[in-house]
Amino acid sequence: MRQVTPLTDGWILRHPDGAGDALPASVPGCVHTDLLAAGLIPDPFLGRNEAEVAWVARRDWTYETELRAGPGGYERTDLVFDGLDTVAEILLDGRPLGRVRNMHRSYRFDVTGLSGRLTVRFASAYAEAEAVRGALGERPGAYAEPYQYLRKMACSFGWDWGPTLVTAGIWRPVRLERWSTARIARVRPLVTVEDGAGRIELAVDVERSGAGAPLTVEATVGGVSARAEIDGTAGTVRLRVPDVRLWWPRGYGDQPLYDVELTLLRREATLDSWRRRVGFRTVRLDTSADAHGTGFTLVVNGERLFARGVNWIPDDVFPSRITRERYRRRLEQAAAAGVDVVRVWGGGIYESEDFYDACDELGLLVWQDFPFACAAYPEEQPLRGEVEAEARENVVRLMPHPSLVLWNGNNENLWGFRDWDWEPALAGESWGEGYYLGVLPRVVAELDPTRPYTAGSPWSGSWRHHPNDPAHGTHHSWEVWNRTDYAGYRLDVPRFVAEFGWQAPPAYATLRRALPGEELAPDSPGMLHHQKADDGNGKLERGLSRHFAPPEGDFDRWHYLTQVNQARAIATGIEHWRSHWPVCAGTVVWQLNDCWPVTSWAAIDGDGREKPLYHELRRLYADRLLTVRAERDGLVVAAVNQAAEDWHGPLRLRRMSVDGTVIGEAEPALAAAARSVGTVAVPDELRPVGPGEFLVADAWGSPRPGEVGSGEGLRALHFPAPDREIPYPRPEFEVTVVPDGITVTARTLVRDLLLQADRLDPDATADRGLVTLLPGEEVTIGVRGWKTPDPDTARSALYCVEPPR
Repeated sequence: MRQVTPLTDGWILRHPDGAGDALPASVPGCVHTDLLAAGLIPDPFLGRNEAEVAWVARRDWTYETELRAGPGGYERTDLVFDGLDTVAEILLDGRPLGRVRNMHRSYRFDVTGLSGRLTVRFASAYAEAEAVRGALGERPGAYAEPYQYLRKMACSFGWDWGPTLVTAGIWRPVRLERWSTARIARVRPLVTVEDGAGRIELAVDVERSGAGAPLTVEATVGGVSARAEIDGTAGTVRLRVPDVRLWWPRGYGDQPLYDVELTLLRREATLDSWRRRVGFRTVRLDTSADAHGTGFTLVVNGERLFARGVNWIPDDVFPSRITRERYRRRLEQAAAAGVDVVRVWGGGIYESEDFYDACDELGLLVWQDFPFACAAYPEEQPLRGEVEAEARENVVRLMPHPSLVLWNGNNENLWGFRDWDWEPALAGESWGEGYYLGVLPRVVAELDPTRPYTAGSPWSGSWRHHPNDPAHGTHHSWEVWNRTDYAGYRLDVPRFVAEFGWQAPPAYATLRRALPGEELAPDSPGMLHHQKADDGNGKLERGLSRHFAPPEGDFDRWHYLTQVNQARAIATGIEHWRSHWPVCAGTVVWQLNDCWPVTSWAAIDGDGREKPLYHELRRLYADRLLTVRAERDGLVVAAVNQAAEDWHGPLRLRRMSVDGTVIGEAEPALAAAARSVGTVAVPDELRPVGPGEFLVADAWGSPRPGEVGSGEGLRALHFPAPDREIPYPRPEFEVTVVPDGITVTARTLVRDLLLQADRLDPDATADRGLVTLLPGEEVTIGVRGWKTPDPDTARSALYCVEPPR
């Protein structure tokens, strides 16, 4: 039986360039985290320390440990690295074992009978990238850093939300594997469903230490077993599991997982084993043409889905620090917000098994980008062979996971070629098209034909249409954030919105930790350093000024209002696009998470704190959503029903003035069939007139009179004017402390009330975000982690929209 020995202890790091004193090294880890642990560099996440550690990326680094001979009785011993970041030479007592140049692959070296000093020498990623650029020629990209010239996590070179911290190190586990006769080298599980039965085909590759021994593989799943002979180095086992329970996305059913056990045998003696969990489900991507253009709809087990998605970036710029528990926490936050699709973005990594395991268990569908983003990538060697090798390895590695439903060739590179002046700059040089339309679809079709592949995001399906045409395939909506008001989201109905977003600063406690001692202001040195977007603050200010009078010199108001604006912007897009299902079949918000403390598009900041946008997503991505839509001939209330049951009941409409007077009301019937959208026209006499009026729509099952947010009902509000023009009354409300929270009772209209719980205590959290109260209504906000509750302190952490000054 194969024996596995982790190599985690006894590593040292020599700095710089292999000289100097040795430091203790953590494996898995990276140079930055080892230097940080040794107190040799400041925390790059704090203040402007990022600039102080830039030198680390320009040096060569050496890891060393002792490789000792293990127990006898084995014919082969392999040294296995699950991940090396990125360009390295591996030596044993000075004898070269091999050279590597890809962060996204694993590596295996035969060290049978060998022992001695194991050395891993890492070259500077900058030096390697610049050498490849010199050999292959310049390629355009969205950023000046040379990330497209080597197979490494692109965003370690910085992004418009991330620091430039270019890593090196043994970032995934390393071990010794000892075995005899043969080992399981690869298992490729093809999982399908046919006539109510689960079918699994296990294509098995083995590696032999010698020739000739007859081998058998036996597989068991769901109480069913089967065997097959190994013909040379390959064999296939096929099993049929009757009456299989289907795996469903969250909100559509359960997520049953089946254990698959595969054993490699020689005359009934076990040589090796392979264990994974699988889920039985079908998935296809409907890209058929229709009257609106070209669709892009995920279909799971025959059920057409509106994808309620978020984009995922690496949760730490140092990925080796992301634990199984951290993955689980972040993905549980996504599920709790109503998310059912997580797109693993192409500037990051193929995540660890812990990520996909959590998605399997939580019912989160995974859209997996291949790691290409925002640049023209050379297709010549040494990159081309690495691209195919990493694709083959990771496609097979991730195949068991039922959560994985889509492979995507790249992020924004097809669009960039057409619109970002790449085509003339390239002058015929390779730029990646051969990967996205050639190599990658071929690898997926060969190895994983059970899952769909799309060439890129955005992508219209072919060069017959513009790559980012909203009427065809996937669309990225960035003109709104970059140049216009978020009301622009309402101007079209894309078939699938794979990226859109609006910035806001992180939570106040996150800023205080990240910028110690700084007097906070939108343009203070630390705030500007932790704003990586081009003209990010300018876009925040312009976006804010369209709705609110600028809060001159008041950082706390600026902080609150920019977070309000972020939540409202995303709400504007999602409400509009969901109300146009099935023409629009999904929204994937940019972005769920952050990799450090920064002003960004994230719903959860770099310290894991939930911004108001996160809580707004819980409303926007609920099975049922109520929204008011302006059309040519008036207002319409749209009832978006993604639940499995029909939605019927009264709809209470009220035209109100901001002083609380009800000007008119009606109770038309509401009807929305399961998985559909129902609409109700608003009578002309209930349409708000002027900035001092607004419309309130309360659906059947609304909270009892005087309560908001009890979870029993839905409300939509329509204000016809921007806040800076609305004559709001001075907000008046009472605050009382209740067990595990506070209750706020409104005496006037209170719009977008927000408890910033982290101002009460850095560890405190609230169970809701923005809420608007009509006069006489109340809301109870649950609070955890608040050590000394009192109403005055609570009031100091409560913010709401105030009348124009």
